[in-house]
Amino acid sequence: MITVTKVKQKRQQFYEVALSNGQTLRLSEDIVVRYRLLKGQELSEADLAAIEKEGQVDLGFQFALNYLSYQLRTEKEILTYLKDKEIPSRDRQTIVVRLKELNLVDDLAYAQSFVRTQIRTSDKGPKVLQQKLRQKGVADVLAEEALELFTPTAQQELASKTAEKALHKLHGKSQRQAQQKIHQTLLTKGFLPDTIKAALAELSFEEVAAAEKDNLEIQGEKFWRKNSRFDRDKQRQKTKQQLYQKGFNLDDISTFITQMEEASDE
Repeated sequence: MITVTKVKQKRQQFYEVALSNGQTLRLSEDIVVRYRLLKGQELSEADLAAIEKEGQVDLGFQFALNYLSYQLRTEKEILTYLKDKEIPSRDRQTIVVRLKELNLVDDLAYAQSFVRTQIRTSDKGPKVLQQKLRQKGVADVLAEEALELFTPTAQQELASKTAEKALHKLHGKSQRQAQQKIHQTLLTKGFLPDTIKAALAELSFEEVAAAEKDNLEIQGEKFWRKNSRFDRDKQRQKTKQQLYQKGFNLDDISTFITQMEEASDE
C-alpha cells in the first residue's frame, strides 16, 4: 500500500500530495476532497492510478476555468495555455471538448464579441480584424461570419473618421502627399480599397491646398539655395525633381522656379 505523507495547499485551490513512494501529485481541491486525501491515508495501486488519471484532467480543467474567468478565450488559446501548464496533449483535447459541451469555449462567439469590441473601440478595418482572429486560431469561415457584424456602412463611417483624424495630423504636406499618406494609413489599418476611395472623396483638402503654395515656396527656396553650387541648368533640374518628390504640382513648380531665376538675374 502507498501512504499519503503530506498534503500542502498551493495557490488557486491546488494541492501537492506527497506519497510514501516518493511521488508528488498536483491535484485540484475537488479531487482531494473526493478521494479524502489526508495525511496517513493508504492507497492501493488501483486507487493511485485512478487519482492520477482523473486528477490530471481535472487539474487542467481547473486551470482552464481560471484562465477563462478573466475573459473569453479561443480553443487555440486554451490549448496553448494548458500546454504551458504541462498538461499532456491527450488531456488537453479532453478538457477542450468538455469546455465546449459546457459552452465555455465557442470560437464563433469569441469572434463576434471581438468584432463588436473592435468596432466600438479601435480604428481597424476588416482585414486587420480578420488577421487578428486568425492569429487567435479562429477559422476563416468563423471569422468571416463574425465580420458580417462589421457592415459596409460601419466600415465607411470608421474609415472616414480615421481619415479625417489623419488629415489633421498632416502639416507641411502637399495635397498629393496628404492623399497618399492617408491612403496608406487606411490601407495599413485594414480597410478595403473601395472604402478608402470613398473616405478620401469625402475629405476636404482646402486647408492643405491653401497652405501648399506657402509650403512650396519655403521648401523650394531651401532646395534652390542648396543647389546653388551647381550650374543653372542642374540647379533647376535638381530643385524641380526634389519638389516633385515632395508631391508638389509640376506647373506650380515650374512657375516657382521661373520666379527664382528672375529674382536671381535681377
